Amino acid sequence: MKLKTALLASVLPVALVIAAAAPALAQTPMPDPLDDRSAKRIEKMEKVVRELRAIVFQGRDTGKPVVVQTAETDAQIAALNERISDLEQTIQKMNGQNEVLTHDIDQARRGADSQKTRADQLEQRLAALEGKITTLETAAANAAAAQVPAAPAVAADPATAFKQARQLLLDGDYAGAENAFGGFVDAYPDDAKAPEARYWLGETQFVREAYGDAAGSYLGAVRGWPQTSWAPNAVLKLSRSLVALKKPADACRTLDELAKRYPKAPADVVGKAKSTRAQAKCAA
Repeated sequence: MKLKTALLASVLPVALVIAAAAPALAQTPMPDPLDDRSAKRIEKMEKVVRELRAIVFQGRDTGKPVVVQTAETDAQIAALNERISDLEQTIQKMNGQNEVLTHDIDQARRGADSQKTRADQLEQRLAALEGKITTLETAAANAAAAQVPAAPAVAADPATAFKQARQLLLDGDYAGAENAFGGFVDAYPDDAKAPEARYWLGETQFVREAYGDAAGSYLGAVRGWPQTSWAPNAVLKLSRSLVALKKPADACRTLDELAKRYPKAPADVVGKAKSTRAQAKCAA
């Protein structure tokens, strides 16, 4: 209450002075309209009067201290409010963008985790497959080793060794005969029976259609063109092996040598040689 009384005491004299001076101002001749400075001063004084009146009446009616804000302050506050609004919109926009980025990052992280999981599963499957392949290869190697017949012991006497191999062939044991004749050739390569052993070795290989091995054995048997009962048939079987190996030109040359080297070959050999020439499409 004391503050109100003091405020009124300080403001009323000023207002009364201004009010008393108003008629005098009205009777004063108007300044030159071109005097901008005087016009601005009057506008400023009128503005002050309005503000003081507002203070007086507001203080009287409410009994509370009055804070008067000038037009410049209002403009500044409005500008600040506008800037705050812009900042709030910018922050909202940035928050929205951050949410989108966070969502994208989460999706990328989940995708990376999924890819890693798949890669780990694939690695485990590959490791399991490699283990199975290794096991199968080991089992196959063991089975093959178990199926390979052991090389028979070759007799110390060449004649005995040849006789044993020949008997296996006569008994129809082509696998045993092949091993026996192969062992004989390895143990006695320079023996007189070695060419014939190669011929019979070729026969066992021809039976199981190992034409490459058979051709090598026949060729070793007829090297030097021996004049024996089995030699013409060895040359014939050599040409037939070459036909099976798709070497018709070599087969035709071998058949030509058969006719030259063994003109008195058995009839069955001659007949088979003729059919082989037709098969190889040899020139007449």
